[in-house]
Amino acid sequence: MANYRGFLRYGCFHIHKNSGIYMSCYKKVQRSVSSIVRDKLFDKILIANRGEIACRVIKSCKRLGIKSVAIFSEADRYALHTKMADESYCVGPAPSGESYLNMEAILNAIKSTGAQAVHPGYGFLSENMHFVKLLEDNGIVFIGPNSYSIQAMGDKIESKIVAKKAGVNIIPGFNKVVKNDEEAIKLAKEIGYPVMIKASAGGGGKGMRIAWNDHEVRDGFRLSSQEAKSSFGDDRLLIEKFIDNPRHIEFQVVGDKHGNCIHLNERECSIQRRNQKVVEEAPSVFIDPDLRKAMGDQAIALAKAVNYDSAGTVECLVDSEKNFYFLEMNTRLQVEHPVTEYITGVDLVEEMIRVAAGHQLQYKQTDIGIKGWAVESRVYAEDPFKNFGLPSIGRLSRYKEPTHIPNVRIDSGIIEGSEISIYYDSLISKLTTYGETREKALKTMTEALDTYEIRGLISNISLLRDVVTHPNFISGDISTKFFEKHYPDGFKGKQLNRDEVNELTATACYLFILRENRQKHFLNHTRNNFGFTDKSRWTLFVLVNDEKYKVNVDRNFDSYLMNIDGTCVKFHSSSNLASNLVEATINEKKVFVQSLSRNGQNIKLQHYGSKFDVIVMNETQNDYSRNMKEKPKEDLTPFLDSPMPGTVISVTCEPGQEVAEGQEVCVVEAMKMQNSLCVQKSGRIKKVNCKPGDKILEGDRLIELE
Repeated sequence: MANYRGFLRYGCFHIHKNSGIYMSCYKKVQRSVSSIVRDKLFDKILIANRGEIACRVIKSCKRLGIKSVAIFSEADRYALHTKMADESYCVGPAPSGESYLNMEAILNAIKSTGAQAVHPGYGFLSENMHFVKLLEDNGIVFIGPNSYSIQAMGDKIESKIVAKKAGVNIIPGFNKVVKNDEEAIKLAKEIGYPVMIKASAGGGGKGMRIAWNDHEVRDGFRLSSQEAKSSFGDDRLLIEKFIDNPRHIEFQVVGDKHGNCIHLNERECSIQRRNQKVVEEAPSVFIDPDLRKAMGDQAIALAKAVNYDSAGTVECLVDSEKNFYFLEMNTRLQVEHPVTEYITGVDLVEEMIRVAAGHQLQYKQTDIGIKGWAVESRVYAEDPFKNFGLPSIGRLSRYKEPTHIPNVRIDSGIIEGSEISIYYDSLISKLTTYGETREKALKTMTEALDTYEIRGLISNISLLRDVVTHPNFISGDISTKFFEKHYPDGFKGKQLNRDEVNELTATACYLFILRENRQKHFLNHTRNNFGFTDKSRWTLFVLVNDEKYKVNVDRNFDSYLMNIDGTCVKFHSSSNLASNLVEATINEKKVFVQSLSRNGQNIKLQHYGSKFDVIVMNETQNDYSRNMKEKPKEDLTPFLDSPMPGTVISVTCEPGQEVAEGQEVCVVEAMKMQNSLCVQKSGRIKKVNCKPGDKILEGDRLIELE
């Protein structure tokens, strides 16, 4: 037990002694450790996945004394999960269909390494009945539910039938396969707009479209069926009533092979874009004890109806009147499971392994409480300024996680130098913070996002920070329409007020002065501290968001008094140019600003998650700048450039064809999502630079108009 004296380790997260859940969890650790000795588990487990979830499972295996086997594609040969595992095995080339979905190659890896069981993580083969049967036929244990549970809950049509029989509230709709777009339109009119078109075998927001009229049903049916076929090998679709402005609330359930089943409370997952979750938390500010019991009871009833025997999630939509409707059941570990682990102290991966080995659950429903609050932000390699997040690819030239902050957990599968490619999900990490209250958890999340360093590609840090500090999010006034309601024109980045502009301006001046001192010292071959120079006053001019500010700076050692256009700002920092992170106290307020790049007068800074181009000039440079002509902006409306890297699925135009503004001319698949690309103006097609099957990069010119 010596390993648990300073903090408790549950899989891959830390609970510090200053956490209110320490003593409760300490007892659970004691029980868990003793059960490991008492109960026989597995000697070796193969993880049929990649990235952060593979690393997550490996960490629990190490704690349980179980050897782990990682599989990898040729693109992931040097990935973190392959280094962490005891053994690793290549299962094919980069495309997931030829590697992580290649059942024969994975079976060969199992046989070659002698693994006794397989943990599928989430996605890929985690809910594939054929894979489960293949393992069963070869005497390999699947660390997940029985095949009947997967079959019944994995098919959205059958799951609704089972749920209704189990007494679970369901959404009105057509619980059969929709044959074609004409039938979809007919059904939509009968159900009443708006409707949701979704893949029967889908999940993770793929193969889903909301339609408000006949035209959107026709387009949605086509794109959803294509996505479903690409992601799940099954293009069947269903249609149901769309519950407008709901909350997305889900319940974590765990069952064993002895008829025991419990729930581990709810998770709030309403902050979504394109039906994919972005920020999750547990518990939910909206759920009261009576509603929690009602939803939890129905979640258990549904799990028992299919003899569920692993860790899974029952997802629901809840309207403003607290009416709830069954949405789907994911028969696997969820991406957002860390928030549940934080508030309950239960290692869900350990429970899955124990149940798969035939043991009973270590917990009863009365053991499960709610201790504190946890919030998770999904950090993606995405450009949030493009439809709230179109994929970005590249290599992480700098990557530093904010693990120095207490009560922070980061689930990641990458390190500095790792590459985010077009072949897999663009998730960089899951950043989870804990607090005794929601306010403390959110405060920790804000600081963690401010100090999270990611370079080499675009991330959605700016969007995440804007969400968790949004007044409506802080008050708990949220729904699945959060982005549409609060960012109707898309995300534009942090809009700075005057005080925040002053913080940015003061930091830019500070970095300018440090750089000037360094240059002077270098030329004179001195080694003095930057704070000890003969110059203590500067007059600078700073350009921020096309506004110019005159700044008079007086320095006293490492403290600065700055007059920014008549406003006094007190600035103190001990940071230096060797660090990319400036931690400062500005007017008694703790502020974090990241220095992304410096090129002469130009400094790129990240403040409150968003990036700003700042120009700092001395008096001479400011005089010269008055004679500089502004470069005219290029008109890009006649061109359609790819907003993301991906694969061209279809092209629906040809040279000489007349097209109208907003007309779809091609479809690009990125990270298994179908994206319809449209022209920005009406005109005649001059040139088509792509064809179906082409691999393209962000910025590639696809279509040109005359």
